[in-house]
Amino acid sequence: MKVKLLEYTPNPEKVISMAAKLCYSSVGVDEIEKDLTPEKVDKFLNMLISIGHESPIEHVNFTFAVEGISRSCSHQIVRHRIASFSQQSQRYVKLGSFEYIIPPEIEKVPKAKEIFIKAMEDDQESYDELVDILFEKHYDNFIKEGKTEKESKLLSEKKAIEDARYIFPNACETKMVFTMNARSLFNFFKHRCCERAQWEIRELATKMLKEVRSVAPIIFKNIGPNCLLGPCPEGKMSCGKMNEIRQKFEKI
Repeated sequence: MKVKLLEYTPNPEKVISMAAKLCYSSVGVDEIEKDLTPEKVDKFLNMLISIGHESPIEHVNFTFAVEGISRSCSHQIVRHRIASFSQQSQRYVKLGSFEYIIPPEIEKVPKAKEIFIKAMEDDQESYDELVDILFEKHYDNFIKEGKTEKESKLLSEKKAIEDARYIFPNACETKMVFTMNARSLFNFFKHRCCERAQWEIRELATKMLKEVRSVAPIIFKNIGPNCLLGPCPEGKMSCGKMNEIRQKFEKI
């Protein structure tokens, strides 16, 4: 799994502080940056987070590029709806040899891993066969319609792979670019850094948190799973490792 922070709002912590300053003082837009020292930025940000006034945090965005995740993981990511997503298309990209993600618990058991890999290889073989069969069918039809050989080949491959892709499993590797504002990331990290989140999206969220802490350390210094600053909200479903989790996220 690779996670890269592609771009982010320049001076994110200063931008949020300017928005907060406008909310809590009589300054106009011409004075919004005046005397906004690093110390005052720190003060504004800590005040906002402590009182739960998170709307100014929405003014800054972070764009990530991710690869080496499964379609199962990407389906969970897009449930966070206040975000923008771009994902590698299986309609337009022919997967001549698709990559796949092996869950760690399957990786640990040789027999389970053998069965899993065999299933992936069977999927690839079936996909290739379907593409060939459908390509031939569509190619003949396009030729009969009067299309050129070049047009027929291009159109036939697209139509073939967009139907053949249905055979691919959730394990199929995918790539994404997505953008979230800081407030949406707060919510994302609270849910997805939690031990009760599935292993893959938890690993992704932890890597993302490390990336944003490197460029906006004040905003994200106390952000992570819900148990970081308070009691675990999961009740009987709690992992029971709150102290261990807190130590882990202090070191990120």
